[in-house]
Amino acid sequence: MSFPDITPALHAAAPELRGRLVANQEMAGLTWFRVGGPAQVLFTPADEADLAYFLSRLPAEIPVTVVGLGSNLIVRDGGIPGVVIRLGGKAFGEIVREDGDRLRAGTATPDVKVARAAADASLDGLAFYRGIPGCIGGALRMNAGAHGGETTDVLVEARGVTRAGEIVTFSHADMGFSYRNSTAPSDVIFTSALFQGRPGEQAAILAEMDRVTSAREAAQPIKERTGGSTFKNPEGGKAWQLIDAAGCRGLRIGGAQVSEMHCNFLINTGGASAADIEGLGEEVRRRVKDNSGYELHWEIKRFGVAA
Repeated sequence: MSFPDITPALHAAAPELRGRLVANQEMAGLTWFRVGGPAQVLFTPADEADLAYFLSRLPAEIPVTVVGLGSNLIVRDGGIPGVVIRLGGKAFGEIVREDGDRLRAGTATPDVKVARAAADASLDGLAFYRGIPGCIGGALRMNAGAHGGETTDVLVEARGVTRAGEIVTFSHADMGFSYRNSTAPSDVIFTSALFQGRPGEQAAILAEMDRVTSAREAAQPIKERTGGSTFKNPEGGKAWQLIDAAGCRGLRIGGAQVSEMHCNFLINTGGASAADIEGLGEEVRRRVKDNSGYELHWEIKRFGVAA
């Protein structure tokens, strides 16, 4: 399917735009599941000022969706109406060391690159990012964490742009972090983050990153088409154990399957639709609720409309 092309109207409303607008951009190739329909418009801003300018000129009735590396995302088969914004390039992917054992990173920076940059600078405390398959923007939104560390442990402040095009800064307290969540306004598009490290021994930091890598490779289906951890751990339980106890390990719908290796991961075995994957997730939620009484909540973000 395709959407009406609104790029001429967007260019007319923002004639000084420097970023790129693409109509009906297929999203399947931009997500780790490799499924989903098109974005009505995909916008890649040149830099933060370009993003702010575009948002200030974008009609309020046009919805905006932000995507990162596509690792924690299902795009539904009917695609995403409105504008999808994807940050990239040097403007949003740079890492700079600052005074006081701090690193500033653009939100398009993969989490693993932040871990590596911290290790190169002999800064401890950020090695856990080696085990998170996403980018810093997503880490801010969901307080991403793994292997004993969370974003809330290391974030000093985050910078972003509001839907009206205003550039704003959020302190750690402003982010309202909790388990896999932030209460920062949903219309803010984060552009950079400042992290606090601490002096450490480079060899020990690299050894910790190797431990994280080995643990992840041994326990997670990282070579499959997957979106990462699917459901949040409910209070008092572990999602994977509840899924396993409900008999869902290996469960399939169409081309989608609950991983045999780690059953809090869904995988596209080949030819799955977004509806297969989301439907499988909902079936897992139903079976877990019936079996244990626990209600699982999605950790993976789902955007767009059904086919």
